[in-house]
Amino acid sequence: MAKDKIAYVCSNCGQESAKWIGKCPTCGQWNTFKEIRITDTRQQAATSAAASAGHQLRRNKVMQLRDIPAQDDPRIDTHDGELNRVLGGGLVPGSIVLLGGEPGIGKSTLSLQTALQMQEMRILYVSGEESAHQLKMRAERLAPAPLGGAEGGPFILCENSLEAIFEHIKDVQPQLVVIDSIQTIATEDVESSAGSIAQVRECASALLRFAKTSGVPVILIGHITKEGTLAGPKILEHIVDTVIQFEGDQHYMYRILRSIKNRFGSTSELGIYEMQQNGLRQVSNPSELLLTQEHDGLSGIAISSAIEGVRPFLVETQALVSSAAYGTPQRTATGFDQRRLNMLLAVLEKRVGFKLMQKDVFLNIAGGLRVTDLAMDLSVIAAVLSSNVDTPIESGWCMAGEVGLSGEVRPVARIEQRISEAEKLGFGHIIIPQYNLSGLNRKKFNIELVPVRKVEEALRALFG
Repeated sequence: MAKDKIAYVCSNCGQESAKWIGKCPTCGQWNTFKEIRITDTRQQAATSAAASAGHQLRRNKVMQLRDIPAQDDPRIDTHDGELNRVLGGGLVPGSIVLLGGEPGIGKSTLSLQTALQMQEMRILYVSGEESAHQLKMRAERLAPAPLGGAEGGPFILCENSLEAIFEHIKDVQPQLVVIDSIQTIATEDVESSAGSIAQVRECASALLRFAKTSGVPVILIGHITKEGTLAGPKILEHIVDTVIQFEGDQHYMYRILRSIKNRFGSTSELGIYEMQQNGLRQVSNPSELLLTQEHDGLSGIAISSAIEGVRPFLVETQALVSSAAYGTPQRTATGFDQRRLNMLLAVLEKRVGFKLMQKDVFLNIAGGLRVTDLAMDLSVIAAVLSSNVDTPIESGWCMAGEVGLSGEVRPVARIEQRISEAEKLGFGHIIIPQYNLSGLNRKKFNIELVPVRKVEEALRALFG
C-alpha cells in the first residue's frame, strides 16, 4: 500500500508547507494552514483523468514565440448574449470557468438554462446537490417546449464521486461539462469530507487537467462564504481561466453577472438579468427598466448616468432626509458605499452650507443594484438636498460627476457614452464636469450639456 503524504496548505492563498506554520509567509494571514493527506498515486491518477475519460490527449511541444499562430480559438456560442459578453465572446474550448454567488441567487438556474439553450451540443450536467427529479421539474419550468428539441436535452448525472464522474464522461463523450457544485465533489485519493480544502483543490486540479488535455470546456459552480468570497482555497481561483460572480438581492428581480478574472477577455464587461417565474431573462437595455416610473412632483430623486464596467445605464438615486428622532442621526445607504455617503454629507455641510448634523439621511439605489461608480456623487448630493428642502428636481435632468473634498466636481471617464445614454432615453439636460468639455464635440449631441466646476454651480442649475 502506498504511503500517504502529509502536507499543510494555506486556505487563503494555497501556499504549501511541509510543517504547520502560524503565519503564512505569502499572504501574511494567521492560522490559515490546514492539514491534508495526499496519496502517492494522486498525480498519476490526475494526469490520466482525460485518458480514462476516453478523450484524445493534446500533445504539447516547445515552440518559439514567433512560430505560435496569432488567431484566437473559435468560441462556443452559449446562445445567451449577456453570458457571451461577460465571457468575452463565448466559451473557449478547453477552458474552465468558475461561477460563484450567494445561495438562491440563480447559479444553477443560469447553468441549466444555458445547457437547455445549447441544443446542438452534447452536454453533461453533473449535480451533486439535487436529484434528477428536481432537475427535471426545474427544466420544465425553464423550457415549457419539449426539452432540448430533437436532441432530448442535456445528459443529467447525480453523482458526488470524481472517479465515477470520469467514468460517465468516458461513456457519454460530452462537448461541455457542468459541475454543480465543486464543493460537493470528492475524490478517493484524499481522506477528507467533500467541501474541504484538500478535496476542492484536488478535484478542481483533476478537472483542470481534463479540460486542458481533452479540449472540453468545464463550468464549475462554487459556493461562497459568509464574507462573500468563494469557498475553498484561494488556489481555486488561480487555476481556473475565468471567474464570474452572480450578484443581486433576492428581494429584487435584477441579477448582475460580473467578471472578476478572465484570461480570454476583459473583466470590465457586465451582464444583467431579470429573474422571472420561467427563469432568467436577458436585459439588453437596463436603463429603461430602472426608470419605468414617473416621479414628477416627488422630492429626493435624482437620475445619474453611471457606468459599470464598460456598460452605461441610468440609475435612479433616492434620498430621504428627516429630523433625527433619537438625538444621534442615522446614516443608511443601500446599494451605495456608506463611507462615501458620510464624506459627501460632510462636503455638503462644509462647502455648500446646508446643516445636516441633526438630520437622518437614508439613501437607496433603485432596483436593488449596487453601484460603485464615483460619478454617482453628484446625484447623491442632489437627491439629499432635494429631500432636505422638499423641492423636486425637474424631469429631463440627469447628471454625472465625482465630488472632491473641497467641493469641486472632478472629471469622469467615458463621458460620451454617458451623454449618449441619457440622450437615447429622452433626457434634455445633463450636468457634467467642466473639465470633460475639453476635446468633446458638443455639436454631435442634441442634449443640452451643463458644465460645472463646483457643487454650488450644479445645485444652482437644478434648483435656481
